[in-house]
Amino acid sequence: MSRVLSARRFSLDVPPATLRTGMNREPVSGCLFMPVYLPAIVQPEPGADLSLPAQVFAAISAAIRAGRLAEGDMMPSTRQAADGLGLSRSTISTAYDLLRAEGLITMRAGSRPVVCLPTPRKVKQAADTVPALSTRGHVLARDPRTSSYTIPQGRLSPGLPDEGRFPADLWGQILRRHARQSHGEEACYGGYHGARALRAALCARLASDRGLQVSSEQILITPGTQASLNLIAQTMLDPGMSVALENPGYLGARAAFQAAGAMIHPVPVDAGGLDPAQLPPEAKLIYITPSNQYPLGGRMDLTRRLALLERARAQGSLILEDDYDSEFLWHGREIASLAAHGSGEECVYLGSASKTLLPGLRLGWMVVPPALIAPLRAAHRNLGYAANLHGQLALAELMNSGHYRLHLRRISRLYQQRGLALHEALSSLPFLQVLPPRGGVQLGLRLLVAGREEACMTALAQTGYRVGRLSALCLDAATEGLVIGFATLRPDDPARIASTLAQVVMTGRP
Repeated sequence: MSRVLSARRFSLDVPPATLRTGMNREPVSGCLFMPVYLPAIVQPEPGADLSLPAQVFAAISAAIRAGRLAEGDMMPSTRQAADGLGLSRSTISTAYDLLRAEGLITMRAGSRPVVCLPTPRKVKQAADTVPALSTRGHVLARDPRTSSYTIPQGRLSPGLPDEGRFPADLWGQILRRHARQSHGEEACYGGYHGARALRAALCARLASDRGLQVSSEQILITPGTQASLNLIAQTMLDPGMSVALENPGYLGARAAFQAAGAMIHPVPVDAGGLDPAQLPPEAKLIYITPSNQYPLGGRMDLTRRLALLERARAQGSLILEDDYDSEFLWHGREIASLAAHGSGEECVYLGSASKTLLPGLRLGWMVVPPALIAPLRAAHRNLGYAANLHGQLALAELMNSGHYRLHLRRISRLYQQRGLALHEALSSLPFLQVLPPRGGVQLGLRLLVAGREEACMTALAQTGYRVGRLSALCLDAATEGLVIGFATLRPDDPARIASTLAQVVMTGRP
């Protein structure tokens, strides 16, 4: 039976005969039609100032805002678009993620993306009243941690410590004492790169606990790991350069590198973390969490660490070692940091007090190779990544007095009890795959039954739990699952979570 297809549905001034044939037709808004023919809209230019994902995003966005694409127009799948444009699927996927973040397309599992902008007339009215963002601005304005990862943070959100265990009285006493004292040039701009006391305390702690021998000049204090990643991305990357990321992995790292225009290369992880043999040879930066891989909890052994260092040296890559949750490792002998096994030039080491104390303190640190001290110090100042002085001095005193280590011992034992209780309740469920927790403050679960992730998220939210979405942390083929924080776990939580998940998986409904 013949169908009459409107040329406007193809969103182009191109006759339907020029469109690709043989594609599946799907009903949208009651109509059957073929996907948009992207080569008539997007003409990618490798080597241009804009990265390829940014070029695809900008071209499609411009077509939508100009009215060439209308609400309900179907976009090709990532595979079809990649074939038609001669680009990689990861490039198309990144561009589609940007369009979705801008509200220009909707994406549902198993279906092609669909244009969802209201009407060209309304878009023009909005453009007349709202200043236009740059391409980089569009990327920076996107926050995948709230738009696609988790419902607003709450009970059992991943990556959060137990605020009730924060040593508030002691912290307040130390803070008040330092606030009453004079700190000379450090109270002005002399201590921009970090208080001397904290950098000295970190040198001692890194040497004793992580086997890392560094000078205080190599340490920069930042407002946290996200600021450290942004600093590296802005100073080390040009648009189009390649960055290797764990898959699944930390969304904040992805956001920092995408904002710098980088091409993201996902590298799969297993129980031993990232496999160095699968690294792309062109990667300028390699971001890893070797001590406790986020979010699945794998730990990189010494053999892989040495292989990664050798691979980085051979191909001229810089490793960003996020020593995530290394303070909360429960089983087996603790391995020295990756940076401690190298020559001192292959790694930037990242740490923070976000899990050991509180994220709201905004205290992080990075250890940089000697060759990068001068440029990163200058960039650190120019980008405004200084941390609060009194908070730095309070943390230094906690470390020097021994209270910090005592606090870590207490909460590590507590988190271990809670993490193991959650794992025991969930590991027997046949529809879940979960690694035994060896540390950290969250548990990553793979759902073995397809199409249940959203319903599980909704059901747990209705029960008061705000957990993370595993598929949002995947860069390539999405793996459905959940990421559940356990730092604030209560005794009755494991059974309630297991019961809720079992009901959802059996019925398919929250």
